[in-house]
Amino acid sequence: MKIDPESPYFHECLKEYLAWCEKMSASPSLLNATTHGFQRRLNNLIPEKIHQGITSTIKEITRAVISGSVLTTVQREHKETFMETEAYVRERINFYTNSSAAEGAITGFGGFFSGLADFPLWLTLKMKMLFEIAYAYGADISDYRERLYILYTFQLTFSSQEHRREIFEQMKHWEENADCLPADFHEFDWRTFQLEYRDYIDLAKLVQLIPGFGAIAGAVVNHKYTKKLGGDAMNAFRLRQHEFRNLQE
Repeated sequence: MKIDPESPYFHECLKEYLAWCEKMSASPSLLNATTHGFQRRLNNLIPEKIHQGITSTIKEITRAVISGSVLTTVQREHKETFMETEAYVRERINFYTNSSAAEGAITGFGGFFSGLADFPLWLTLKMKMLFEIAYAYGADISDYRERLYILYTFQLTFSSQEHRREIFEQMKHWEENADCLPADFHEFDWRTFQLEYRDYIDLAKLVQLIPGFGAIAGAVVNHKYTKKLGGDAMNAFRLRQHEFRNLQE
């Protein structure tokens, strides 16, 4: 994939990328910090065995989804230019955004019990999108470290601002800190992963459990956050390109 730093498209993307980096590095707002603190206090009231059970469940579902995504991601020929790559990535984001909205509407229509199916189905769509984006930008998705990078990218969207800043700092120096990364998926911090994800999305998803109205809520929520995840992923993989990284520094 050739990147022309002198092209108008590159300069347009650079502005978008630098604004994104600033957003990722921003300090938590008072509202964000207060809300996150309240959620932490609520989580402390939940018995440890329940936390362990939820963490184990999310860990196994996510690992299964990742394994499936590695096997089912179509190994298409890479685009020749950066602009062509990003045009393809935007098309895939639109595809998965619309698919997620449809999935959210279907599972939300049935209320509580069908709403329970939303978590694994929506997670599958989001991870599939991330793997296709990663591959489009040239990542070797069979490499454990690249799959770990995808999990970190996921957390950029579904985390509090405080945790987002921590994750972003690690991703900025990914290659340099490779030796400090978890040795395997078992050592990944699944507890924080699930707590941050639940705290970020739970309130929006509660509305989806209301029969009838849940279909509208499911479609809107899934569309909004899948689109946001796609945008964060584009910038996260721009971060790996030295043309962007060098200019940021």
